[in-house]
Amino acid sequence: MSETELHPDTQPAESELDEDDRLKPEFVAAVLEAVEAGDSESAHLRVAPLHPADIADLVELTPAELRPALVAAIGDLIDGDVLSEMNDWVRETLVDALTATQVADIASELDTDDAVAIIEDMEPADQREVLRALDPDDRAAIEEALSYPEESAGRLMQRELIAVPEHWTVGGVLDYLRSHEELATDFWEIFVVDPGHKPVGTCALSWILRTPRSVSVRDVMAREQTLIPVDMDQEEVALRFQKYALISAAVVDGTGRLVGMITVDDVVHIISEEAGEDILRLSGAGEGDINEPVFDSYKGRVRWLIANLVTALSAATIISLFGGTIERLVALAALGPIVSGVGGNAGTQTMAVTVRALATNQLTQSNTIRAIRREMQVAMLNGLSVATLVGIGVALWFGHAALGGVIAVAMLVNIVVAGLAGVVVPLTLERFGADPAVSSSVFVTMTTDSMGFLAVLGLATLVGPALLA
Repeated sequence: MSETELHPDTQPAESELDEDDRLKPEFVAAVLEAVEAGDSESAHLRVAPLHPADIADLVELTPAELRPALVAAIGDLIDGDVLSEMNDWVRETLVDALTATQVADIASELDTDDAVAIIEDMEPADQREVLRALDPDDRAAIEEALSYPEESAGRLMQRELIAVPEHWTVGGVLDYLRSHEELATDFWEIFVVDPGHKPVGTCALSWILRTPRSVSVRDVMAREQTLIPVDMDQEEVALRFQKYALISAAVVDGTGRLVGMITVDDVVHIISEEAGEDILRLSGAGEGDINEPVFDSYKGRVRWLIANLVTALSAATIISLFGGTIERLVALAALGPIVSGVGGNAGTQTMAVTVRALATNQLTQSNTIRAIRREMQVAMLNGLSVATLVGIGVALWFGHAALGGVIAVAMLVNIVVAGLAGVVVPLTLERFGADPAVSSSVFVTMTTDSMGFLAVLGLATLVGPALLA
């Protein structure tokens, strides 16, 4: 009798995903309810049928305070495949809780590139412990990968590949593949090398399978191939894959020897990461990960906001030079655009993070409330920092404490509203089928501009006598 028959409330894994292949909120809630109730068996049975990528998503969607209990309940399901699919911030937290031997056991099950992704972010002392616990061959391969620059082909490549000499026959290649169990199990191409182990061509598996055994490899191989230097930046690697429609490519060292290969599944991750990084750099939103600790997000964003504040104050100074032609509250006309502009940039930061999270399925119905709460915390920290600076600056510059207080409160209000708009607008557009990446900026800018001037002028009206004193 199957586990599903024993537990009728446990459904096949496909039913736990919605039409966009995301875990259904009710499934996530059911698993977490079982974990909180101490029913580890029920939680394990629900999670066991899931694909490793979906298990990684489940861990990411779980609130940080519940993750240790979830991992304890489904511990044997958290293997190398799950960790390699997991968000960097979440994975680092889990890996930190494991012993060096446990990390080494997980790394030994993975291809070199996935093992490196797990080990490279560890502290140097922890790295050394893990490397000492590995088998000599695995340790040598990972140490070599770590010797290359970050985000280079050397870090990205995997050493597990199939390479044969060009004088072999197709029959010899087939016999070799069948008789050596230690060879790579997942590959699409066979690399052909000369006596110096330099790649001279490739053979697709389909060619090998459809060619008579007596034919020489050199007669069926493709001599034209795209070689990737080991020190090439991963963004350039992705561009080559895109330009030449590659499935896999050989990686060569400085002497031209074959040292590894890169496959298209790794490049898909690169394209996603690089595109996200470029957008987030433009907006000054830091790493833009909804699993990043709040204070780290705050530090990454507040610096750009303060820099923007300096540039906005310079424009306000120019406007104030013409104050003699404006009525007594000329300062409000000069300072209003600052509140509006800084609020607009705060909204853009939050919007960029939200749009990326939606695009990568990090943000779903299961964690929407938590994401909104987190962004509001970041917005409040940013608002307090920038409001304090601008309030003191305005009070000193204009010699008017009440004016400084009005601008500070207006700045705080607008940045908090901007943070809320930056999350809610993309979520609302996505819910109604519109593309949040295209449409969000219009509505977020409108909200922050309107609220900026409303906050300044509204507060000035309320405390009018104090401003005129």
